[in-house]
Amino acid sequence: MEFVTPQIIAILILFAVFCLMFLLAGRKIGLDQGRRQERLEWEGHRMEEIVKSRLKQSRAVLGGLVSEQMAPLLPGFPFDPGDCRFVGKPVDFIVFKGMNEKNISEVFFLEVKSGQSRQLNEQEKKLKEVIQAGKVRWVEFHV
Repeated sequence: MEFVTPQIIAILILFAVFCLMFLLAGRKIGLDQGRRQERLEWEGHRMEEIVKSRLKQSRAVLGGLVSEQMAPLLPGFPFDPGDCRFVGKPVDFIVFKGMNEKNISEVFFLEVKSGQSRQLNEQEKKLKEVIQAGKVRWVEFHV
């Protein structure tokens, strides 16, 4: 058995170590690539969910804006639509009761709520407090 010399054994060991290193490096590259692919898929699905959520929220806001302006034309609206003037912010309408008959008897600040936005925001709450406290005045500005 002089055929197996120490040099051949060293070459075989080096070859085995090289193959083992090659397999380990390939495994690491494969795992890294798999993790990267999983992350991209997760982020892709997550991004899709975020986009869907934002679109749903945007539609709700647009629907609310449309319903606010259309409110005087809806059944059950408590005022004459001709008496209403759309303001938008910080209150949706100012209603001049009797304006159509040229006999204004009352003025209302009207906030229209639709969908899930049933509560007043901070600015609307403050305006409501100011109005209820009677801090409303008539001012004329002459140019």
